[in-house]
Amino acid sequence: MTHGGDEFKEAMGDVTPLADQNRIPPPKPSVQAVVRQNSTAIEISDALSDHGVAPEEFRRNGLPRIALRRLRNSPIEDSLDLHGNTVEGARLLLQQFLFEAGERGLRCVRIIHGKGINSRGNEAVLRTHARNWLYQHPEVLAYCQATPNQGGSGAALVLLKVRT
Repeated sequence: MTHGGDEFKEAMGDVTPLADQNRIPPPKPSVQAVVRQNSTAIEISDALSDHGVAPEEFRRNGLPRIALRRLRNSPIEDSLDLHGNTVEGARLLLQQFLFEAGERGLRCVRIIHGKGINSRGNEAVLRTHARNWLYQHPEVLAYCQATPNQGGSGAALVLLKVRT
């Protein structure tokens, strides 16, 4: 009877690993996504509705159309990853994240909501809700789909108001 690594070597037989010069290292993300936990008890009013349909991209009245292009090219100052959360949990995390981002004076943040690939019926539940909440949030000036290297349709770039 073989143990652990011996079984694997036996199963691989005459397979030879690729030479180091033929390997392509995976690209490193430009910004590390931060998974937030509800660690502080900040009292944030919950005025965001789960109902309604928000547009794929949005900008407040008076904001020029070029703002969305600039948003896509802006450096991401922080990210929130909502993967694995319930709708209720995601809403609370999003509100806390936007509050903290405003407190820190951040302008461009990324919300990673996922594409719905692993959900029942491949429905992007968090994507729909996240965009609806962003659309309602008073400190959100604009949002749009992230570029492919920033998460594509599984993430939104968000432009926040500057607090005075």
